[in-house]
Amino acid sequence: TNVIPGPNSTEMMLHLGYVRGGWRGLLLAGVCFVSPAVVSVLILAWLYVQYGSTPAADWLLYGIKPVVIVIILGALWKLGQKAVRGVGMVALGMGVVALYFLGVNEIGLMFGAGLLVVLAREGLGALEASRMPALVGLGGWATAGLSFSLGALFLQFLKVGAVLYGSGYVLLAFLQGDLVERLGWLTQQQLIDAVAVGQLTPGPLFTTATFIGYILAGLPGALVATAGIFLPSLLFVLVSNPLIPRIRESKVAGAFLDGVNVGALGLMAAVTWTLGRAAIVDLPSLLLMAGAGILMLRFNVSSFWLVLSGASAGYLVSVLI
Repeated sequence: TNVIPGPNSTEMMLHLGYVRGGWRGLLLAGVCFVSPAVVSVLILAWLYVQYGSTPAADWLLYGIKPVVIVIILGALWKLGQKAVRGVGMVALGMGVVALYFLGVNEIGLMFGAGLLVVLAREGLGALEASRMPALVGLGGWATAGLSFSLGALFLQFLKVGAVLYGSGYVLLAFLQGDLVERLGWLTQQQLIDAVAVGQLTPGPLFTTATFIGYILAGLPGALVATAGIFLPSLLFVLVSNPLIPRIRESKVAGAFLDGVNVGALGLMAAVTWTLGRAAIVDLPSLLLMAGAGILMLRFNVSSFWLVLSGASAGYLVSVLI
């Protein structure tokens, strides 16, 4: 499933549904896998809109945000151990981080990293013979200054769903770059809150789109954003399923995907730093992050319980201060 954009867990379910029941199985697997998380996120999104600005909610989120940063760092570490091998890959990842902070487009960075690895391993001839350079053109899908509408919201999440590879956490880099920085539809705090909600619900992290859609345009926005981000996975599984054996055997495709994975991890690292600066604002929040890190690394506590512990700790801090 790593050859297809989108969240790996979703793709696996879709692939199994397609193998067992064709396109009907594909649709049924998708609906059954995503629906519980979407419903849960909708309930939490409604509560957030209604009560998220209250003092009690502020303190709960204060405690949750440092925990979310630890969860993302944990995912980054596990993925990095598998994807980043050798000095060259480390340098490539660091280069992606540096270029991200210089304002280079996220899509261009991710696919550009893939092209560099193809060039390094297979040479210029393999690069010219493939159609992969055209993928970097997706980086020119400009969104700055786009006026908000349901159609624009759908297209934005359709773009994100179409270009994400590897971990769903890479989603954060695209949301930070597009919705927060270029479009200004979302604040950085709302983005962190959206990720926190995603950790409290079952199912894939991509239901963060449901939460964001609800914040921006209520129930219609939630449904539009959810459809936009999951539709590419459905289409890619349907179209690419017969091609997967050939893709696995291709050295060029393998090199490209290795580079894309490293580029995606570089984007994750960069956006985690950006979000961490917004989440770690004082000594108590720093201690909360350290405590969550110990619980995760030493005792292997799940993200669900870490988030609940962070919320409880935030409430205790509000009582003590």
